[in-house]
Amino acid sequence: MTKFIYAVDFDGTLVENKHPKIGRIKKNTVNYIKQLKKEQNYIILWTCRHGKYLKNALKWCNKHKIFFDAINNNLNITIKKYNHNSRKIYADYYIDDKNLIMKG
Repeated sequence: MTKFIYAVDFDGTLVENKHPKIGRIKKNTVNYIKQLKKEQNYIILWTCRHGKYLKNALKWCNKHKIFFDAINNNLNITIKKYNHNSRKIYADYYIDDKNLIMKG
């Protein structure tokens, strides 16, 4: 089974964008992320939140049983593979409310 790495945003993606508050849950996205995790994919929380706002988001995620393999950081396997921890999060897929899909 191939495992993929998904980098998932918080505001506007898991919840409605009400930053710095936490918006209402986006159930379809949350259910999709839970299914990806159940399929043993890697999930990275990739958010601009920091400090107490990040802590609040993590509490919210724990409450809703959303668990991550890394938070605003690359996976250890990626760091080891490239012998470097780039500031850019490496993922196979990025799930974000601001996605742009380019073809060609």
